[in-house]
Amino acid sequence: MKYETVFILTPVLSDAQMKEAVEKFAKVLTDNGASIANTEEWGLRKLAYPIDKKSTGFYCMLEFEGEPTLVKKLETAFRRDERVIRFLTFRQDKYAAEYAEKRRARRAAQAAAPAAEATAVETVETKED
Repeated sequence: MKYETVFILTPVLSDAQMKEAVEKFAKVLTDNGASIANTEEWGLRKLAYPIDKKSTGFYCMLEFEGEPTLVKKLETAFRRDERVIRFLTFRQDKYAAEYAEKRRARRAAQAAAPAAEATAVETVETKED
């Protein structure tokens, strides 16, 4: 089954600590037989309402495929880690899975476009010389 989990980390973490926390949860998934389809770090964002007197948090999303029992293990890891403010895991239906595929393809195209533009600019500059 395909799942998507979004979790919010406390804003007092450094970038290295945030990345380490994301890797920890990804490792929990892979150690229990899941395959991770996508990882997105949305960065520091304002919360809709204060949680534990904090108004911002690091948002992260993991898309994975695995057994339903895996979700319980992941959520236990979230509850045990004091860096996690909130989390939400849900199963993707076929429409959500299709949308996620399109979103990943669009992000990949956007990431490739600036690289292609940079090489095009370099070739134009060398032709003018």
